Amino acid sequence: MKTNKLAELVATWFGCGYSPKAPGTVGWVAALAIGIALHEWFGLAGWHFAVLAALTFPIAVWAADVTARVKQLKDPQIVVVDEVIGQWIALAGASTLNWKTYLAALVLFRLFDIFKPPPVRQLESLPGGLGINADDVMAGIYGAVLLVIAGYFSLY
Repeated sequence: MKTNKLAELVATWFGCGYSPKAPGTVGWVAALAIGIALHEWFGLAGWHFAVLAALTFPIAVWAADVTARVKQLKDPQIVVVDEVIGQWIALAGASTLNWKTYLAALVLFRLFDIFKPPPVRQLESLPGGLGINADDVMAGIYGAVLLVIAGYFSLY
């Protein structure tokens, strides 16, 4: 199958997925860096990241699906756009964005992405690009819920 350069560009989050070491980590660090920049420069609030994730999701599903088919792998390591969406969803749970919530969103998303509590792991079995992205969406939702609860109790 012929490579689709646009799909691969999006799927690798503009090249982050090509990192020779820990491409997923590079992807979520890039997502967090973009999140911090968007907040600091343009005043985006936490909920804006939920909107960004929702707008990016269908494009990410398409890009991951095309890239997986071209690479003939279920979930190619170079596909990191799912990490970006999950990280942004976790950020969306913060009522205030500061170093504490950036760190909490990063740690919570990674923990849920690594340990995959139900239904995170089960969502990986969805077909193609949907399965590649859905587990990270759920991990991000879990992180966001905990940030909402932490904010309710003024823990940050």
